Amino acid sequence: MPATPPDSQSKADAALEIGNIPTAQATTQETIDTLQSQLRRKEGNWVEWGKACQTLQKAGMMPQAIFEATGFEPIQQNQLIVAAQVFDSMIAGGVSEAARVHYQTRGSDSLYEFRILSQDIRAAAADFAFSNGLDSEQVRDIVKGLRDFSYSDKPPVGFEKTMGDAAAYHYWRLARQMSDLQARSRLIAQSLRFVTSVSARSKIEQLLTDFTVVSAKAAPRLPIFRLESEVDSPVIVPVAGQLPLPTADYKAVPAVEPEEPFGMVKFAGTGAWLPVPGWQVMLKAEDPIALLAEYGQLPNPPNEVAKTEPVMVIIDRAKRQWDEFSYFVYDADGQLGLRWFEEAPQTTLLGGLILIMRPQKILDQNYSHEYWQIDE
Repeated sequence: MPATPPDSQSKADAALEIGNIPTAQATTQETIDTLQSQLRRKEGNWVEWGKACQTLQKAGMMPQAIFEATGFEPIQQNQLIVAAQVFDSMIAGGVSEAARVHYQTRGSDSLYEFRILSQDIRAAAADFAFSNGLDSEQVRDIVKGLRDFSYSDKPPVGFEKTMGDAAAYHYWRLARQMSDLQARSRLIAQSLRFVTSVSARSKIEQLLTDFTVVSAKAAPRLPIFRLESEVDSPVIVPVAGQLPLPTADYKAVPAVEPEEPFGMVKFAGTGAWLPVPGWQVMLKAEDPIALLAEYGQLPNPPNEVAKTEPVMVIIDRAKRQWDEFSYFVYDADGQLGLRWFEEAPQTTLLGGLILIMRPQKILDQNYSHEYWQIDE
């Protein structure tokens, strides 16, 4: 991340003031030039930089072009844009003035980590991190614990619905799973550092004399398949209707243009078709729906696969009953989330993951087009 200077008055166009980003339609060339100059000279604070990057991207500039014009690398642009969005939701949530001033001039990397939290707890989480002097690595260490704690309407027995107890519960759980006494003691110390309720402190202190190890549940393996043969790749054909059929209806059927790597086809509308082999898991699905993603966006992906490899995620929307052996999709502030729940969540499940399909490996793309090639 670029070094963040002290807060100063931005020389950018007034349209860039916090909370007043121009839309893509309203972004003029003069505004684009002004924003590029601001980023190139690193004028203003990081919140303005993130909003400037977002405005330029909405205006049609590719991240690489912005990098060449301003020096902000694509990964930096993404972090600043996301952190600025978290900053806005933090302000809307009523963060303290001291935390607002702090994060407006530094700490974008910490706010970036809060992106996985629901908007209604980001302000409390930011206040908690600020008051405890947490850096981005410490925030990254506890943010999933804060998120999981917030899913329950009722906190675990002995703990209260506070950020301090949420962080303490996170380390308490880790300590109970640790057999190494030295590592266990460090986790207990972290838990005692953040705890706010008397009942939770008492529960944590019990670990000082109770050395029982509670094994952590292992996340289930992702159901990953790779397309291996031609019979696994069915052809998609649009249905025009039933004979007798008017010629106009026949002509109205859109052309099928498969898109690699899965052969997905679209028509002039909002829908598309997807070829999926007739595996047993698909035949049993009651209401399957496909999501296109990259491998790195999956929860707990094996490390041996490139994170940018495209995958097709198949969800059965009829599978809404929680079990500890499946992954589920759920609503996370208007965005679709995908994760494994160790325990039954309070949030509504929108479907269960039944299949992750990787594209077929084709060593010679032209082989299938050579009609004269035969097997010996």
